[in-house]
Amino acid sequence: MSPPTLYPFDEDEISESFVRASGPGGQNVNKVSTAVELRFDAAASLSFPEDVRDRLIKLAGSRATKDGVIVLLAQTFRTQDRNRQDARERLQGMIDRASVPPPPPRKKTRPTRAAREKRLEGKAIRSTVKKLRGRVGED
Repeated sequence: MSPPTLYPFDEDEISESFVRASGPGGQNVNKVSTAVELRFDAAASLSFPEDVRDRLIKLAGSRATKDGVIVLLAQTFRTQDRNRQDARERLQGMIDRASVPPPPPRKKTRPTRAAREKRLEGKAIRSTVKKLRGRVGED
């Protein structure tokens, strides 16, 4: 079971258009408009805070237009209803990922004195091992 969504999108904020799907399928794919093109205006949406909107547009990447409209194309399934459901689930998944704030930046730490000494000791041992691999002198 998936965790509850923090920010469900409003049905009025999405628009769907139905187009013909690409790929193999013969007569069905040529006649029936089963693919769903879902558009969501994230930049103008009032369903969630501005920082979530910004992260959502960034997360959408090439699926977002310059105006902040996210366009999702769902054509995996043979039926229009299942493709609609898939597109909506994908949009909600993107919103859920965008609603999680990024972790704070890592604090830079310096290696401890013991760690530096241990590293140098290992390097010295390695150096002696490699020196011993040299040619044996002729007497």
